[in-house]
Amino acid sequence: MTKESKLMNERIAQSPLATYTAHLQRGALAYQYDKERDHAVFFPRVIPENGSVEWRVSQGRGTVYSSTVVFPRGAAPYNVALIDLDEGFRMMSRVECPDPMQVTIGQRVSARIVRAEGEELPLVVFDRVDA
Repeated sequence: MTKESKLMNERIAQSPLATYTAHLQRGALAYQYDKERDHAVFFPRVIPENGSVEWRVSQGRGTVYSSTVVFPRGAAPYNVALIDLDEGFRMMSRVECPDPMQVTIGQRVSARIVRAEGEELPLVVFDRVDA
């Protein structure tokens, strides 16, 4: 392996996506936090190294911002939702429940990391939190 190849492999191993995925593999939903601007950064991305960005782990609690139901031909319907996490970032996922039509805006949810059949990487899904 050439020196350039080793350097490229090291950069990939240290990439924001690799760090995010490693957290998911350990069962944690991680996000970046910009201390200088005082806000969460999600989806993880390369940010100029100014020393103000750090990785944090979310508690996984949030609120449904929006939801829609998808009706694929020949398969069960499912929802696609935008979730506002309590730490201050929004992500797209789904809320798993028996009836996807029952997912409502403002509903409290909790994250769970799963390995879906046929998927290489773990996924973040949400469950409703009953008050």
